[in-house]
Amino acid sequence: MKLPIYGPRLRRVARHQFGWPSLRPGQFKPMRAVLRRRDALVVLPTGAGKSAIYQIPAVLLPGPTVVISPLLALQQDQIAALNERNDPKLRAVRVSSAETPAQQREAIAELREGRAEFLFITPEQLSDPDRMAEVRALRPGLVAVDEAHCISAWGHDFRPDYLSLGHLIKGIGRPPVLALTATASPPVRDDIIARLHLHKPEIHVSGLDRRNLFLEVAYSPDEGYRWRQLTALLDRVTRPGIIYVATRRAAEELAARLTEAGYPAEFYHGGMAAGLREQRHEDFTNDKIDIMVATSAFGMGIDKANIRWVAHVALPDSPDSYFQEIGRAGRDDEPAHALLLWRAEDEAIQRFFTGGAPDEVEVRELAAALRTGPQTKTALKEATGLGPRKLGQLLGLLEQVGAATAGTGNRWTAPRYAPLPAAAAAAAIAEHERRQTVQRSRTDMMRAFAETRACRTQTLLAYFGEELTKRCGHCDNCAEGTAEEAAPGTAELFAVHSHVRHGEWGVGMVMGYEEDRMTVLFDEVGYKTLSVPVVREHALLVAEQK
Repeated sequence: MKLPIYGPRLRRVARHQFGWPSLRPGQFKPMRAVLRRRDALVVLPTGAGKSAIYQIPAVLLPGPTVVISPLLALQQDQIAALNERNDPKLRAVRVSSAETPAQQREAIAELREGRAEFLFITPEQLSDPDRMAEVRALRPGLVAVDEAHCISAWGHDFRPDYLSLGHLIKGIGRPPVLALTATASPPVRDDIIARLHLHKPEIHVSGLDRRNLFLEVAYSPDEGYRWRQLTALLDRVTRPGIIYVATRRAAEELAARLTEAGYPAEFYHGGMAAGLREQRHEDFTNDKIDIMVATSAFGMGIDKANIRWVAHVALPDSPDSYFQEIGRAGRDDEPAHALLLWRAEDEAIQRFFTGGAPDEVEVRELAAALRTGPQTKTALKEATGLGPRKLGQLLGLLEQVGAATAGTGNRWTAPRYAPLPAAAAAAAIAEHERRQTVQRSRTDMMRAFAETRACRTQTLLAYFGEELTKRCGHCDNCAEGTAEEAAPGTAELFAVHSHVRHGEWGVGMVMGYEEDRMTVLFDEVGYKTLSVPVVREHALLVAEQK
């Protein structure tokens, strides 16, 4: 049997339907996976053309393509870009809270009659059994989950509403699934795969080295030094840019201080009214705001190519957050700057945000409520008194330990052989503590990045499980000539990405080497940095088949 030739077909669609003369690096292999009807997880940096990975194959696949993304503004931008081509093979419609019932019915009719190809929809819409039946009847050929890290409890943009996506996709006929994200370290990737129920997915990670982005880190002994470093940056770089801070209060105070000092700035955080947030988002996108001071709530969905710099005036909670946020600079491939100004005190703030353990009584009562039979989230909220966010998080923990599952109509219940409520609560608390341990290790890795004397890009990519064989040449350590190479023979101890076992910490994966140290991601305790000579001398690690 002659195998299909995917390359020419994909390039023909890219050229004729989209006007793109060629595919970008990192796009072809996942597109090929989609045409082969394989599940796939794709990690590409912001601006690398992730949307094209589902848009181009969709033209060649039977049935419409369902696109799930977390922000209505992000959906609207993508819909407008598709529909301005005036091509029926690319027409996109949306079903969300922003459309009237009549508009929603018309959107489904267009898809059913073949007048539209893409359905943009939110998880909340799919949770409606009638809506799910309508979408299932369309016999979709592909589901694309954009910003897929939102489904992961490890991701800083975690959204409990996304927890049910794996079940919802099964409810619409379980077509192949393409998960897309700009940042996903190994724990996040594992979470995405598990929660979306991806079946033997192809995993494609590429382009994480942003060569046009200069990485600079400066330790700030006090707030005065940090202020002077920040204003020095503003004096020498062009705008627009984003300044990330740790708290809502810090965002408001720093924006006011900058404005008073002659650097007009606005602030953005999750505590603002929705209308004001949307207005600030729109003003920044349209170049009406040059300096935005924000918490991590700002950034997703910004389709803005000319951001010239991103500054962090606090240590991010993890390299995942840091990489996602600096990735918003320089999307036009022109030079851009990422500056991290950190203090030791920043870590305490991140530890505080990690929060305490769930209330065992609340978890036990929720586990008991699930045993009374299938219930919607609304019914569970009424039965337990839990808020929507906490309910979603606790359901996620109970699902993780086999005490909760979503069934027909997205009604949650306890599986047949679920542990009793007390045992389920104890297991859920233990799982939460394990996650807290791993999260603390992620903050430790962020500090290690800030303190490293090695090539910063090599250090950052090692965290994501990727190797950069040469120093990057676009970080402060490389520019100053202080970046140190790994010690001779270090890399031969255990291969990067190989599995090892530690007597106390269990099984882990070797993530990378820096000077005479190695980083290992352990399943139970997270990231650990070990001395290679000590590991070798005391045989602390042994090879593990996994």
